Amino acid sequence: MMETPLSNSGNPPPKTLQRAPLALSGLDFKLLKVFKAVVEAGGFSAAQNELNVGLAAISKQISDLEIRIGMRLCTRGREGFHLTEEGRLVYQASIDLFASVDNFRDRLSSAQNELVGDLGVGVIDNTISDANSPLVSAIRIINEQSPKVRFQLQATQLDEVERGVVEGRLVAGIVPVYQKREEFDYYALYEERSEVYCAVGHPLFSMAEAEMGANVLKDYECINHRYAIHRDKLNYARYDSFSASATQVEAVALLIKTGRFVGFLPQHYAAPMVERGEFRAVCPDLIHIVTPFSLILRHNTVRSPLVKAFTRALGVDLKASV
Repeated sequence: MMETPLSNSGNPPPKTLQRAPLALSGLDFKLLKVFKAVVEAGGFSAAQNELNVGLAAISKQISDLEIRIGMRLCTRGREGFHLTEEGRLVYQASIDLFASVDNFRDRLSSAQNELVGDLGVGVIDNTISDANSPLVSAIRIINEQSPKVRFQLQATQLDEVERGVVEGRLVAGIVPVYQKREEFDYYALYEERSEVYCAVGHPLFSMAEAEMGANVLKDYECINHRYAIHRDKLNYARYDSFSASATQVEAVALLIKTGRFVGFLPQHYAAPMVERGEFRAVCPDLIHIVTPFSLILRHNTVRSPLVKAFTRALGVDLKASV
């Protein structure tokens, strides 16, 4: 259990009108790392596994940090864990601080022809089966060339990847692009093809393709993909036919599997179910959508040597933002 020499009191001193500039010590870095881990875990209890220390030790270290900087950073108790306004400021500042430290370390390591540090990357879930994605190959290249780099890979929903890159918890994301945001620079990677599928038990499953056409979906209940904004879908289905909704690819597949709905799925994801005879693509030559995938980096930020190495491994030219 990591102990600190500061007071055990959980009550920070009252704010004064003027405070001397904070001179960060090694201890302050440790306390800020604990605070950052607690925020990202969502509370003291959830951070125990990440920090490998007990609840009492975490509580004491956060109290010590509050005393050290003279601010109440969070509330904790029966109501749960919540950041104060000062806590949000300190959390964002800690992200910037550790990013600067990592960049400093990367630049020194680059001068020594060696890359070290953490590479946090966010990727959309259920893309492992897409042979077009260069991510696996890029990680392999970085690991072979720079074995001291520590990978932090997060597979989650689009909004979580974007939030992680904006906040600095992730240095990069690999995402489908439905609409661009000014917070990011986009670098084209590959395209994902999606088709409409039905399952055993659905009327379309046994219908001859000659009886179908581009408007065939307008007579059936469709799934609204809340994570994907594709206006092209309205070319194939009526808006009022979206009688079910889902926020992830797997959730769409589960709804399709009931035999009651049709929905778009990435071709690479649906292929095993088609091969097993569970799913069928509905008029794939006529009904399909192509989604571009891009690497996203936070706009107007310095590209560290590690980020540059990662983009090269992906086959990305940093001068070719789209």
